[in-house]
Amino acid sequence: MRDTLPASTIPMSVTPDDIRAAADAIRDRVVRTPTIASARLEEVAGTRLALKLENLQYTGSFKDRGACHKLQRLAASPDRPSGVIAASAGNHAQGVAFHAHRLGLPATIVMPVNTPFAKIERTEGHGAEVVLRGESVSECSMIARELAAQRELEFVHPYDDDEIIAGQGTVAIELLEDRPDVDTIVVPIGGGGLISGIALWAKHRKPDIRVVGVQTELCPSMLARVRGEVRQLATHTLADGIAVKTPGEITSAIIAEHVDDIVLVGEADLENAIQLLVSHGKIVAEGAGAAGFAAILRHPEAFADRTVGVVICGGNIDRRMLSTVLLRSLKRDGKVARLRIQMHDVPGMLARITEMIGAAGADIVDIEHERLFVDLGARQAELVVVMETRGAHHVTRIVDTLRAAGFPVELG
Repeated sequence: MRDTLPASTIPMSVTPDDIRAAADAIRDRVVRTPTIASARLEEVAGTRLALKLENLQYTGSFKDRGACHKLQRLAASPDRPSGVIAASAGNHAQGVAFHAHRLGLPATIVMPVNTPFAKIERTEGHGAEVVLRGESVSECSMIARELAAQRELEFVHPYDDDEIIAGQGTVAIELLEDRPDVDTIVVPIGGGGLISGIALWAKHRKPDIRVVGVQTELCPSMLARVRGEVRQLATHTLADGIAVKTPGEITSAIIAEHVDDIVLVGEADLENAIQLLVSHGKIVAEGAGAAGFAAILRHPEAFADRTVGVVICGGNIDRRMLSTVLLRSLKRDGKVARLRIQMHDVPGMLARITEMIGAAGADIVDIEHERLFVDLGARQAELVVVMETRGAHHVTRIVDTLRAAGFPVELG
């Protein structure tokens, strides 16, 4: 990518020395997250992996690093502000709230009116005042800046800030200390703060290392920015943490200079990555957190025979969404299946069908006996059975058994 991008007119305002200084400043205030290998995930990905688990930060994402560094600098300043304010619907909100509370800085977070209650509760739990205004994070940012002027608060930008970028870049210091053999780093991109800091340090330490960014097909804002393209952008994605419509000025310049490529992933890729991280790696990642691994699965040729550092940048996935993703993956694998079975509505028929399914080795988890809302004769009914199986071949055998016994069966 660097060979084809236009030269930036914005000077580089963050240096590797800034990132090293940030690492020294926050060392005892954030988690030094582990970098792990996973033989099972490597088998699936077809390459060597070094997984940097930023989902294990105290608030569940890498945002702790930048927020910690920024707020420590503010707290130690001779012009220490009376308080701070930020706009966020998720991880930035929690990072700012947590570290502001620790440093004795009153924090106000502007969140969209439709923010899930759990995120509001977690942010308030860190001692912040939550203001629910605006329909999007962009609107919240404008409101937060207005409130900052009215209340004389310091606005903390989620990514387009030198000290935030330097703090996020400390991820790369730890990753390369733990795995100096890494030759490629894959990083999700929203506003660009994380990959900017990582790329600056990684290229400083290993000039030949490849740094690859990842965005969703629905919201490739940074890709469009650095390529000078106009694209339709949508934020309704599983990776909502990187669904940023307006990339940063500082971060765009750093990415244009130091990032080798940006690849895209779809919603199905993200689902697959989340469930594989859970099932094969025992790692809980949110959509944005799984985007790097999703990119390796989607573009295997770009990462084959390399040692790839993958930043699992966050783990704050809603439990209901996680359960939905996992159940959908079981359905795709045939390990959960639904059968629609037509039967004569006479005594003993239901018992006969369930006995046949049980004898075939499946476990019935839900069953519905429908007489009214089906286009069948008055003496017929439809049985809807949800069952756990050993996989698609097992489902096929059960269907064949039922059909051989004279029961019309459809999947789904």
